[in-house]
Amino acid sequence: MRAPIIDAVRRSTRIQRSPRVAIVYEKLKSLDVPVVEHHYAKRDTMLYALGVGLGADPMDETQLPFVYEPNLKMLPTMPVVLGAQGNVLRTTDSGINYLKVVHGEQSLTIHKLPPPEGTLVGKTKIVGIVDKGKDKGALVYTERTVADKATGELLCTLNSTTFARGDGGYGGPSDPVREPKEMPTGAPDASCDLPTLPQAALIYRLSGDYNPLHSDPKTAKAAGFPRPILHGLCTFGVAGHALLKTLCGYDPLRLKHIQARFSSPVYPGEIIRTEMWRRGKDVHFSARIVARDVIVLSNGYAQIT
Repeated sequence: MRAPIIDAVRRSTRIQRSPRVAIVYEKLKSLDVPVVEHHYAKRDTMLYALGVGLGADPMDETQLPFVYEPNLKMLPTMPVVLGAQGNVLRTTDSGINYLKVVHGEQSLTIHKLPPPEGTLVGKTKIVGIVDKGKDKGALVYTERTVADKATGELLCTLNSTTFARGDGGYGGPSDPVREPKEMPTGAPDASCDLPTLPQAALIYRLSGDYNPLHSDPKTAKAAGFPRPILHGLCTFGVAGHALLKTLCGYDPLRLKHIQARFSSPVYPGEIIRTEMWRRGKDVHFSARIVARDVIVLSNGYAQIT
């Protein structure tokens, strides 16, 4: 499922290697991640929406409230960039070989959608580490809570799975892994095609992810890609936009939960088709690049009201 990304990471490690050390389980599990106080303005809210493609048609008034100040609304997937500590595993000395790390899964539960501007507090912790065995890598599960600074009210909970491909077999617990949501069979109930702008990654990076893999052609080629790729969380946001447009009538308060696995990269400028199977309030989805017949998000699941 993850072969295209993993192979590219493998090629990149031939160019830049780091010393091989083993994970220290207890040290990594108890890692004290600094709390993040995050102030954001309306400009940031609009910039995130522009980064995931809203406003591509300036005459589409259904998208205007997300990219224009009057009655501004936050996209429900924007909390993925709020209160984040950055690359937590890159800063630890607990044995993770960051050159071989891949973002595997992401989930977002919205308890209360944040306002379009404000100050939030993000707290990140490692909640699980699974040793899959030698040459099979390890899984690191992290959780981030986002709360209103003034009131302490919990607004969002985010869970992420990181695949540390080069760090299995260190002798840690081999607990059962989290199983993805099973996808329905048969034709989808709805689908939505959304284009990405050629400059989408250059816009999205301004929301906080400055990895040159998404902006510098030389870095992308060194990693095995013909050109810079779109951020996985930007693809996640495009799928969220598709759900919002197709099933929520652009009401951001109706999307309560969204999760997916990252399966393959997207190149800016490609059209992403999100296919949806609705089962009451539960929605299963996947996202693909039709032109290449490649699934880019798999085992997607959302809850809407």
